[in-house]
Amino acid sequence: MSAVSKSYGGVLDELVAGTWVDPTTGRRCSIPIEDIVVAECLQGREAELIASRHAGKRITVVSDPFTRKALGERVFTALRNLGQVDEFVWERPRCTPEGVEELSQATRSAEALVAVGSGSVSDSVKYATFLDKREYSVFATSPMNAYTTPTASVSFDGFKKSITCHSAKGAFFDLGVIAKCPPRLISAAFADVVCRTTAQVDWLMSHLLFDTPYSDTPYVLLSYDEDKMIASASNLLNGDIEALGTLTRVSAIMGLGTSFTGTTHCGSMAEHMISHFIDMFAGKNHPGTSHGEQVGVATLTMSRLQNAILRADEPPRLRPTVIPVPELNRYFGAETTSTMIEQAERKALAPAQTDRLNRRLAENWDDIAGRLRAVMRPYDELHAAMRIAGCQLTASDLGLDPAFYQCAVRHSRFIRDRFTMLDFAGDSDSLESFAREAA
Repeated sequence: MSAVSKSYGGVLDELVAGTWVDPTTGRRCSIPIEDIVVAECLQGREAELIASRHAGKRITVVSDPFTRKALGERVFTALRNLGQVDEFVWERPRCTPEGVEELSQATRSAEALVAVGSGSVSDSVKYATFLDKREYSVFATSPMNAYTTPTASVSFDGFKKSITCHSAKGAFFDLGVIAKCPPRLISAAFADVVCRTTAQVDWLMSHLLFDTPYSDTPYVLLSYDEDKMIASASNLLNGDIEALGTLTRVSAIMGLGTSFTGTTHCGSMAEHMISHFIDMFAGKNHPGTSHGEQVGVATLTMSRLQNAILRADEPPRLRPTVIPVPELNRYFGAETTSTMIEQAERKALAPAQTDRLNRRLAENWDDIAGRLRAVMRPYDELHAAMRIAGCQLTASDLGLDPAFYQCAVRHSRFIRDRFTMLDFAGDSDSLESFAREAA
């Protein structure tokens, strides 16, 4: 029997219960995850939590060698009391079609999977159970946001795609376990969620310029804790449960954004495109940095760009989009370039459209820039908080060659059809000089 453990669920508890009312719409909001528990300690509650979501199901607990040591063995031991419980320790987890097929075959006798930690394990379990029409739940071993999102980042022949799958039945965060995870993972989780500011600026800008869909709901939810999370950055690496609870809650809400919007745009724009570019094209020179670490550095890059453009008295003058096909071919090869061209053409500015946008920007710049500045955090504030939280701050900190990072800033806008400040700068001939400075 476990001791009573303090809950850090906050607004997550209201979302699970379906009682949270969005102040921007007046409507109650619900989420697809049936249970999210953020607590100081979950030891002794594992069987109860899983039985309430997967009653009578044959279960396989999935971990990798590291997450098994951190929590997986404890979860498996606790769940054996439920009967019909197996364990699969995945030696080389990878969220690729081949990896997911390996996982599916290894767990084919199970009706439900329980993932324990790791982005690769969690995303692979999510995608595999979606394809197989099975259930899953997840126990976190770090405070990242991938545990609550219904999407998986899947690598198809080296080209990363965000695939909409399904949500976990339950997502469980034991803060005592999270406090013991490598400090680097905590710093990476912080770096990954401070991108709220750059992602929101990009998504809102797209909405203001092109009337693309947009929702404030995920940002209202994040606003409850973001200031507190940034203010407590100095306590994250000393095992402070209160600070870790806030970061974990923010991460969980960030992951839920897709549930309210139907898209990952709310938390994944240019900063994520730069990170994906690094993973896709660094090859054997990839320094082994994580997604969150890369997103953090890219967030600072995008924050500098956004602050510089939006604090100017006049808007940049846009020109029709030029997709540098020969240069892309030289860098990436014809097959990859073909995919990039397909993505870029969906958002490319034609001459007539460019003329209309320039008139609109000239007439409404104060209003447009003002609305974007209202959701934008100052660069210096982000930089200071990330430094205090132990995050990498530059491409050199990541171990990336400056020339490669310059290439990432210049060309990552072509890997997704989302219009971001990278496109705004690229189509106003200011991206080249900025990329050199950023590198």
